[in-house]
Amino acid sequence: MPKFSNEPQPILAAWSRTLSRHGEEPAVLAADGGVLRTFKGIEHEARELEICLGDLQHGSVAAVQLGNDPRLPAVLIALWRRGIVPILLDRAVEKDALSAALNISRAGAHITRCDDGKLDLLHFASQTETPPRADFLKLTSGTTGTPRAIRFTAAQLLADCDAVCETMGIGDGDVNFGVIPWSHSYGFSNLVTPLLCRGVSLVASEERLPRAILEGLLRSGATVFPGLPVFFQKLCALNAPPLPRLRLCISAGAPLDGATAAAFRAKYGVKIHSFYGSSECGGIAYDASDDDVPEGCVGEPMRGVKLTHDESTGRIEVRGPAVGEGYFPEADDAVLGGGRFIPGDLVRRTTQGLLLTGRVSDFINVAGRKLNPVEVETVLRKCPGVRDAVVFGVASALRGEEPVACIVGELVKDTLLRHCAAALPSWQVPRDFWMLDALPVNERGKLSRRELSKQYALR
Repeated sequence: MPKFSNEPQPILAAWSRTLSRHGEEPAVLAADGGVLRTFKGIEHEARELEICLGDLQHGSVAAVQLGNDPRLPAVLIALWRRGIVPILLDRAVEKDALSAALNISRAGAHITRCDDGKLDLLHFASQTETPPRADFLKLTSGTTGTPRAIRFTAAQLLADCDAVCETMGIGDGDVNFGVIPWSHSYGFSNLVTPLLCRGVSLVASEERLPRAILEGLLRSGATVFPGLPVFFQKLCALNAPPLPRLRLCISAGAPLDGATAAAFRAKYGVKIHSFYGSSECGGIAYDASDDDVPEGCVGEPMRGVKLTHDESTGRIEVRGPAVGEGYFPEADDAVLGGGRFIPGDLVRRTTQGLLLTGRVSDFINVAGRKLNPVEVETVLRKCPGVRDAVVFGVASALRGEEPVACIVGELVKDTLLRHCAAALPSWQVPRDFWMLDALPVNERGKLSRRELSKQYALR
């Protein structure tokens, strides 16, 4: 991997400063508050792992598939010291998706966790193509739905870490509760890099049961909880003790509904702050206020982020020191490159900050007219008895596509139809209402309209 300047790799330099300040202090905690690693312990582990990396080619890519494992910080340090480019993959990724990710990233090695808990390093045939100007890769579906890798320098990752910590007020004395996947951009930037670059302690947890998450928050003494909307929704339903040390809750990955935000604040006395970001550029905006804000409001741009907003289209352009270098192996300079990124989200400016109003890729083409599903979802959520709703398009021989609504609630379809007919033009009224007990979201709390459409067709 080529050197870009005579300066040391920025994250490794930040790690040296962290180590000198916090050496003997707890770095990674268990959910019960026990110390799994001190900062010196991570350093010792990293030095041992460097030896185990064998003859991995300098500049090659290593796919790291460890989940929320306390060894991950040491693995990253060891790889960077050897000049190897990490890419983090989900623990639960299916076989075909794993094979695709390894191929897309041109990985020369795969580091995973064996059934006995030991690390397993698998070497592949030497890769002839290595990512230019990259210290790290992120895997994303991007704006197209097709998986691809994004190239980052360590300086860009550090800039995102600094923006997160300074915009959100995370620092010395804080303990991050790390239950969101560390392999995703949100978890990496809010949990892993603050530990390495700023000495913010981290609780390692892979729990998904709401009661276990609640007990972990209480017993670990966590002060900061970066979560997903689905986590907060489920915590609201528990008969819960107070969380006296918890001072900051952050929600990202999917829209946070207003009812959950209000219920959580009433139960635990802590506001959930909405955070908006993208794998391609890190954090974009954050609601730092203590006020209640409209659903979909994500506050103001993060520190160092510059936004250009086209009011006629709702699209934004993001510029800042954390924006990635570009896609790999195939570039898409029209979307990402030259220090700027254009997300697929639609945004409206309000007096309380940026308001997310949908995604271009989610629009439904009804006989040549573009329907934003968020508009229909807003109407549906006002219908008494509807707990949640999502609208997606299905193929239609007559109109190209037609809207269908997936509903969580105890209602009959005729009631929903009358409600929509009274509030929407006829071409926007859903053709059908699919009743479910809960919306099917992935582990990031995201819901894919594309996948819902496929499931609906297979009913």
